This record gives sequence, structure tokens and C-alpha cells, in this order.
Amino acid sequence: MTWQLAQETDLSRIDSFLSQHIQTSMFPLANLRDFGLCGTHPRSLNAWTLGSPLRAVFAITNEGMILLQCPDCSDTELAAAIDLIRGRALFGIAAEATQARRIMRLAGWEGRPATLNSDEPGFSLALDRLQIPDFSGADLMPLTDVDRSVLEDWRESYLIEAMDFDPLRAQTQAGKDIKTYIERDSHRVLLHNGLPVSMTGFNARLPEVVQIGGVYTPPDLRGRGYARLAVALQLVEARDAGVSRAVLFAASDAAARAYISIGFQPAGQYSLILFKNPEDVA
Repeated sequence: MTWQLAQETDLSRIDSFLSQHIQTSMFPLANLRDFGLCGTHPRSLNAWTLGSPLRAVFAITNEGMILLQCPDCSDTELAAAIDLIRGRALFGIAAEATQARRIMRLAGWEGRPATLNSDEPGFSLALDRLQIPDFSGADLMPLTDVDRSVLEDWRESYLIEAMDFDPLRAQTQAGKDIKTYIERDSHRVLLHNGLPVSMTGFNARLPEVVQIGGVYTPPDLRGRGYARLAVALQLVEARDAGVSRAVLFAASDAAARAYISIGFQPAGQYSLILFKNPEDVA
């Protein structure tokens, strides 16, 4: 059985298959719905399918991010998928942890320099079970209501702290990220007594499910419950708009505790790998 290049006529069955693995498929699902197949946007996908009925999807964005859902593929099938992208620029991998580690091993990329190479615990929450912290004097606002330089400084610090970006790359990327967040209205800022104290957002969004990402509180404001409140309040917004579930993966034990405190339950492991030199080819 061989991999087949996905066509527009395949989108419905790809969507259905990925939705069966929603916890670890939010990035490919959202990218396909937002940017489509073989488009010009950096996050548009080239994708391949395996099996009838469909049992695996392997994809790469134009910027070089590998996104896959291949829960029962053999090593031979995964090696064949890797061969499909040889010679392409490789930004990183985002996938269920076991699958991502098999790809790294089979492709020979385990020694490749990376700014981020971690397996993180996943969490899931049915929004009718959301627990909202009791907090006075707090308001959740769009990014446009806050000084943009503050947000860019926060995002730059996040990229350095959480993803090990060098300062110059972080500064450039932070500006791009905040611009995108504003355009997509994906993130919010928590104000406490009128001052910005935390930022939260959705890094993938479907009509029925959101994925939380990029949560940041400055170091001197941590430990006060701001992040969990910001996340909870944005989830209330999403719930009111018809979203029924939220998923995420936690970058630290402190983050995991915050998410559990508002109702999230453990749900598998997720790997996020960002290579240091994204212009290098696979």
C-alpha cells in the first residue's frame, strides 16, 4: 500500500479521520480548514493519505512543519512518508509523542539541533465542566486595547524562555506573531485593576474545539492565578460562541497545575520539535 497525494476531493474524509483523533490533530485540521491544500500561505499543507478506509495522514506546511496522524503505520510506511519530503526545508514536527519520536528515529533526525524538543502532557476539557476562578478587578480584553510594545516584549520573552530562540530571532518573530494574533483575533490580555498581567490565546480553532497556546505571564507576576483566570475567561467566550471542548499541551508542571485547577484532565502526550536551522532540508 502506498501513500497518495491528497486532492480537494479527499478533504472530507481527511477531516473526518483527523476529527477521530482530535486531541493530537488540531494543527492539521485547523490548517486545512483555514489555508487548504497546496496553497501559497506558509501554513497551507501538502498532504498524503494512506489506506481505504483512510488510516493515516502525513502532511507538511509550506514553511516546513510536519503534521501527522499515523497511529498504526509500520516503520516501512513511515519511512516511505519521510521520503516524500526529502529535500524540503524542515521547520519542525508537531504530533502525538510516540509518532513524532518514531519519525525522528526513522528519519535520522535525533541529533539535529533544535531550539525546542520536548514531549508535553496533553489535557482536555468539556467546556460544560469549566471551573472559573473567583477573582475581582479583572477584565479580559482584545490585544488592540493594550500597548502593542508590551505584547511584543511578552511574546519575545516567551520565545526565548519556552522555545530557546536567540534574542534576535525572538524579537523578529514576536512582532510577526502579535500582528497575526491581532489579525485573527485569537488572543486576549487579562487586565487586573487596569494593568496588563497575562496573555492567553488559541493557536488552533475549529467551530467545536479550540486549542490553547502561547499563554504567558511575566515572571514578576506569576503565582497569583492570572494565567488560569485568563484561560478560563477566554474559554467562557468560546463556550458562549458554541465551542464544546478545549485541548492543550502543558509546557511545565506549573502550567499543568493551573489547567487542572480549572477542570482540565490528562489526555496523552504531545511532541513539539522546532529545529534550530529551519532553512536546512529534510
